Amino acid sequence: MKQHYRPLALCLAAIFLLSGVLFSTAKAEPALSCTDKEIDLLFLHDTHSHLESFVTLQDGQAAVVGGFPRIKTLIHKAKADNPDTLIVDAGDFSMGTLVQTVFANQSAELRMLGDLGCEVTTLGNHEFDYRSHGLASSLLAAAESGDPVPALVLCNIDWQAMEAEGLTEEQQLLKDAFEAYGMADYTVITKGDVKIAVLGIFGEDSLACAPTCVLKFKDAAKAAAETVAEIKANEDADLILCVSHAGTNTDQQKSEDEILAKKVPEIDLIVSGHTHTALDEPIRRGDTYIVSCGEYGKNLGSLSMRQREDGRWEMTSYALLPITPEIEADTATQERIDDFMASVDNDYLSRFGYTQDQILAKNDVVFATSDDLYSIHTDHNLGNLLSDAFLYAVSKEDTGDSHPVDVTIVPSGCVRDTFPLGDITVADVFNAYSLGVGPDSVPGYPLISIYLTGAELKTGVEIDASLTDIMPSARMYMTGIQFSFNPHRLILNKVTDLYLTDSAGSRIEIEDDKLYRVVCDLYSGQMLGAVNSVSFGILSVQPKFADGTPIENIEDAVITTSRGTEIKAWAAIADYINSFEDTDGDGISDVPAYYQELHGRKVVEDSRNILDLIKNPNKYAVIIVLAVILVLTLLILILVFIIKKIRKKRAG
Repeated sequence: MKQHYRPLALCLAAIFLLSGVLFSTAKAEPALSCTDKEIDLLFLHDTHSHLESFVTLQDGQAAVVGGFPRIKTLIHKAKADNPDTLIVDAGDFSMGTLVQTVFANQSAELRMLGDLGCEVTTLGNHEFDYRSHGLASSLLAAAESGDPVPALVLCNIDWQAMEAEGLTEEQQLLKDAFEAYGMADYTVITKGDVKIAVLGIFGEDSLACAPTCVLKFKDAAKAAAETVAEIKANEDADLILCVSHAGTNTDQQKSEDEILAKKVPEIDLIVSGHTHTALDEPIRRGDTYIVSCGEYGKNLGSLSMRQREDGRWEMTSYALLPITPEIEADTATQERIDDFMASVDNDYLSRFGYTQDQILAKNDVVFATSDDLYSIHTDHNLGNLLSDAFLYAVSKEDTGDSHPVDVTIVPSGCVRDTFPLGDITVADVFNAYSLGVGPDSVPGYPLISIYLTGAELKTGVEIDASLTDIMPSARMYMTGIQFSFNPHRLILNKVTDLYLTDSAGSRIEIEDDKLYRVVCDLYSGQMLGAVNSVSFGILSVQPKFADGTPIENIEDAVITTSRGTEIKAWAAIADYINSFEDTDGDGISDVPAYYQELHGRKVVEDSRNILDLIKNPNKYAVIIVLAVILVLTLLILILVFIIKKIRKKRAG
């Protein structure tokens, strides 16, 4: 028996010996030791004017989250532990609640970031929603306020290209405001014995999401590399930090901040905004860390780093700190916010006949969240309510167009929050659809009225079915159209049924050459050009006036009432909710049970049956199939040619 075990014993001995060799080798090459330089950092991004705590849905339950007064309490605690804690922000600090209505003249968001002790921020795409005049006015108001405000860094604005063409009036306005505020490519901050260089980046997708931005930008990675080289040449910086409004993506080929980390490996840390990502663990690419804490101040990002002997940095701790009611609110910070909010009723809401705390309706419907609209491609009751509101608002007003509205559209990217159970206030509605400024310079995107042919309507629905996995912010929720689609069918041929409905719900077939009236918000109209680029020119939707004339400037389609005022999207929703029947006689409207259910406006047919996949091919499917056949034919011909050449060579 012992003889049988001897080979096994020899094998085990060899394994242990090899393990010892490997272990001793590992010990012979220890990890780089660290210096005594350390840094603690707190960070925010995409706070979107959410200065106060607010109610939203989390896991199907109403929850109170966020708020600068509670964030300030955590910052006080961090500063008590380490007075040299650095606080930064990565942009989109505005556009999301009623306080944005005083952005241009009071710059509440920048001043409250300063109140938190935030030392550096950058611009996000939504700062440009206020148009050039609004952004410039806000920066000047912040600079002239006398309050501490964060430094503003952004290194990839292409002033050289714009100046070579001659600055426009708006570009010059922004250039002057940036200079007055003190914007720079980067800034250097010293915390204890650590010198930190902070640069700012504006991403490619951010620019695509800023239709009123008049500036030109350089490639982010190239500009960052040039700025880092400048920092290394002129500053004795220990750590290079980038506050980026470019974002991350589950598809690494489109994850702009991961691309930045790979192309500019000298950056030690990227605080990544724009995509509202909440990273439970940092992303590491080489020696570069990427961190994100999510949107609306729901979390405060916290991290610590220690410098290695080779000069690079190791992250020693990382956490997202939830901002919940258990955290005591800082009284002084709340009082400052109250001062800003005091003027909102008189200066803004009074023109709509509302006050911010006014209850519009009581709600016992569990609505989808704004994230659901963005990420789950199906019908949602929240989208249905919003598109119904657009129809209601335009139908009851004298807008100078007697043609009834055929279709209303709400894109998911414009929906910023949902309606929790309980009271729905004016502030809740504004928070849910808060974006933009109209041509009248009044906050809130206005509604527009355009005409599309039946063929273009079909194209628009096919875009929703086929391409919004690429652009989920363009997912459409509609009133007046009902359709079915199969996500497994060929791209641009996913729609299986499509028709209009009238007020009674009757089916109306769509005529390709007929013009139909469509109502949506201004941002949706401004982004129609993206359809052409995303579809590589295959798809085309041209908005028109009622007589079929193409609309060259989409702002000419803004709907105004007989009083000369724009119909704001958020106000249309408020008016609709306020119009609901008071079913219990308490003097307050009640959200109807209609919204407890879906009504087949967007039906997903999850079938892989071969007949379901190939039936009723449209022109796009035919084009794609012919293109594939052509490519395969060319490949076969090339292969045959190569084989003949090889045979001929061998025969010779």
